[in-house]
Amino acid sequence: MTSRSCVHIVDDEETVLRSVSFAVAAAGYAARVYASADQFLEGLETLEDGCVVTDLQMPRLDGIALLGRLDAAGVRLPVVVMSGKADVALAVEAMKCGAADFLEKPFSTKTLMAAIGGALSRTQQHPAGAENAAGAENAALHRRRLAGLSPRQHEVLNAVVQGKSNKQIARDLGISPRTVEFHRAELMGRTQASNLSELIRLSLLARAG
Repeated sequence: MTSRSCVHIVDDEETVLRSVSFAVAAAGYAARVYASADQFLEGLETLEDGCVVTDLQMPRLDGIALLGRLDAAGVRLPVVVMSGKADVALAVEAMKCGAADFLEKPFSTKTLMAAIGGALSRTQQHPAGAENAAGAENAALHRRRLAGLSPRQHEVLNAVVQGKSNKQIARDLGISPRTVEFHRAELMGRTQASNLSELIRLSLLARAG
């Protein structure tokens, strides 16, 4: 195992813990499971390097609160968040709080491992000492990608980042939901984003620069 090979899985559902940990172990990572965010936070002082995969909807301390606690504690492990709801607003909030990726349940093993691999690789490519320089470089790259969007595409992107649904966007812009879907597909192609979380992250990073 490498120093970045431990995956910490936080979820209050035993079936999810079991299935995700099985997939993680089968892929060659070390799996650590926690039945609550509180249980995970109890072991921060001895936390192994790697990444965190956490549910967003949990009792008492949810995934958004966990992201805040990790940030306050100075823990910089990448976090992949999971949700059982197709909630764009929740995805946006998680990304703004620093989540590396967002997965909607149920998801395939392939999708899970791609998210974990992506989160780990971004951390390895940009160690703490290079974080500021890497952030500025990424922001400039994302701004260039966004520069080619049409005014209407910018409107749709801004609405997506605000967490609005296709129906809300259509109503606000006076267009049909189908037209919104078309613009969202165009956004994915023009920005080279492979999924919704990447599109949101790209937009947020561009603005942060």
